[in-house]
Amino acid sequence: MSKYVIAGGRKLAGSLRIHGAKNSVLPILAATLLVNGESVIHNCPDLKDVRIAMKILTHLGCRVTRENDTVIVDASTMSRYDIPESLMREMRSSVMFLGAIIVRAGKARMSFPGGCELGPRPIDLHISALSKLGVDIQEEGGEIICEAGKMKGSDISLAFPSVGATENIMLAATMCSGKTRIVNAAREPEIEDLQKFLQETGAKISGAGGSVIEIEGSSSASSVEHTVMPDRIAAATYLCAAAVTGGEIELLSVAPEHLSTVTAALEEAGCIITAGPGTLRLYSGPELRSIRQIRTMPYPGFPTDVQSPLMALMTKAKGTTIFIENIFENRFRHVSELLRMGANIRVEGKVAVVTGVPKLSGAPVKMTDLRGGAALVIAALGAEGISEVSGLSHTDRGYEKMEEALSALGADIRRIE
Repeated sequence: MSKYVIAGGRKLAGSLRIHGAKNSVLPILAATLLVNGESVIHNCPDLKDVRIAMKILTHLGCRVTRENDTVIVDASTMSRYDIPESLMREMRSSVMFLGAIIVRAGKARMSFPGGCELGPRPIDLHISALSKLGVDIQEEGGEIICEAGKMKGSDISLAFPSVGATENIMLAATMCSGKTRIVNAAREPEIEDLQKFLQETGAKISGAGGSVIEIEGSSSASSVEHTVMPDRIAAATYLCAAAVTGGEIELLSVAPEHLSTVTAALEEAGCIITAGPGTLRLYSGPELRSIRQIRTMPYPGFPTDVQSPLMALMTKAKGTTIFIENIFENRFRHVSELLRMGANIRVEGKVAVVTGVPKLSGAPVKMTDLRGGAALVIAALGAEGISEVSGLSHTDRGYEKMEEALSALGADIRRIE
């Protein structure tokens, strides 16, 4: 099993360019299936999840190539409508291909998705929404079997502003007849980026970023060239890493407006943050302070993906911070590993109470999920002594060459395969 060996206590300093957003590029890669031709995707990060998405496209018969940070997809050769269980198990976001496959092939077949074990993340919202668009969906032997039938636009009201369901509806509705309205749509910036891609193909779609998205269906999509937005979760992670070491860093190629709740929390913790066009600079204060309360919520609330990296930072802050996790049931799995490093954390249900300690101590710890894994790296950077952080397949899913990025900022980190 691969691992990081990290000698903590070194201040991070310097500049770092933030790669393209994982949570944006995945639905955009699925959307390339709608184009009966070539899509050119720039700022496409080299992540494990992206490589799986490219494998799915290749399995479906598309021609897929990468040139540096550009991925080129030619979907004119698409010849299949199924995704094998081996790929579905590796990435929960693979369900994102469902709507696009249905409208392109007229049918789809896939097993239920895998991914991080963060508790129940049912895809019933996806299934019920696609059913309202006219898709016949059957569940058989752990598989989802879909027939397009006569798809037609519809008003779809989501019980919860699910990002994945919103994106799946957008992909399917773009290519079916009539008008579709998504009410209580997810409002994340990644939704806006997907809308921008679809608009560039010629789709008539508007409202992303708000709670109502309107789509006028069409039967064709033109070849497109698109640049993926920066990864706001990666940016937040590196800000927390710098803060835990008492460092000073500048992030390049970021969208500060997407990080307002995170930067507000870091400022409350004693950091000084300045923003410029496409840049963020963090100066860590002389002493980290606790934050009154962090409550994860759908965007524009505090992102659940930043809860665990910020918790790692708060383990060294003076005072007590309360974290309330409202999105996923099992998003505190990193806590037991932080305790091994000397953190003081109590968990009861969806609440974690973090009381800062004077120091963390290096220890062998193991990642259990993507963002929890990032939290362990942050804690190791701020600890005294050597930490061995294993299970890097998790962080490889969402951070491009994390060890190289941190080394460039002055961290003492080595990757051992």
